[in-house]
Amino acid sequence: MLNYVVLFKNPLHFRNFSGLQTQKFETLNSQIKAKYPAFEQKRPQRKDRKRAVGAGHPFVLPLTDRLLMLLIYYHMYPSSTLLGYLFCVSQTGVLKNIRKLEPLVSEVLPLPKLEHDKVRRLQTVDEIEAMFPGFKAFLDATEQEIPRPQSKRKRRTHYSGKRKKHTVKTQLTVNKQGLIIHKTSHVKGSMHDYTLYKHSHPRLPEQVRLDLDLGYLGIKDDFPKLNCTLPFKRKNPGRGKIGVKAEELSDEQKAFNKALATERVVVEHTNSRVKKYRVFGDEFRNRLKHYDMMTNIVCGLVNFRVSGKLPI
Repeated sequence: MLNYVVLFKNPLHFRNFSGLQTQKFETLNSQIKAKYPAFEQKRPQRKDRKRAVGAGHPFVLPLTDRLLMLLIYYHMYPSSTLLGYLFCVSQTGVLKNIRKLEPLVSEVLPLPKLEHDKVRRLQTVDEIEAMFPGFKAFLDATEQEIPRPQSKRKRRTHYSGKRKKHTVKTQLTVNKQGLIIHKTSHVKGSMHDYTLYKHSHPRLPEQVRLDLDLGYLGIKDDFPKLNCTLPFKRKNPGRGKIGVKAEELSDEQKAFNKALATERVVVEHTNSRVKKYRVFGDEFRNRLKHYDMMTNIVCGLVNFRVSGKLPI
């Protein structure tokens, strides 16, 4: 049987399974335990509950093992059958434990929404610089594959011409340290990155420069007050001009593009970190109604690893 006591004996295996070092897991676990009594007392009081409070089967696993099982599920994304076999619980018991613990984990972790609320409360220049070192932020969109939808309409709307698969798309905004300060809700994979930005984007202080890629061409025309930087693009000679090549960029423009790409690598590294949690990187097998909750928790775990602290 797999449990916290067994896995804690090997710190390397503990990190490979859960995605967290033992010290960080202890910090997270202590916060969960502190808030669990009030959370568990409030949870059965929901209006749609049909059974009397106290009815139903109690949880088989202790709270620490339930948290460990949730982290393993997010990091390795095994089947519920395999995870149930490892923890000696039923297949339905796996998702029961995970689903009922997710809201509490969301309260404890530094989710992007919490970080964005901090950004909106910034007042002084020193506070802005502390949140945005170098007064820079970086934004990019990422896609995740989903199973082929049964509905013909959804097959069309969720098909990504770039990935040649059915996907959903999410947009992340990070600071220079890789802290995720904003995350959008998921949208259909056929939506363009810039269209997603028009629907939902972070509110940043005017002193902060937002570095973008060529997927956001036209943003300076639509958002003239936005402090942003785009790479240079070769000008298209126009349709019908066969054999006419686009004008080459100058050496200064190429050097600028290279420097901008070097700075923007931080958001690419952040995309890589969230994809290490295979629930965000592999084909998403759960229902899409759980997608935003689960990916928010992944971003909170990444922020916890980057900042090393939890919100009080």
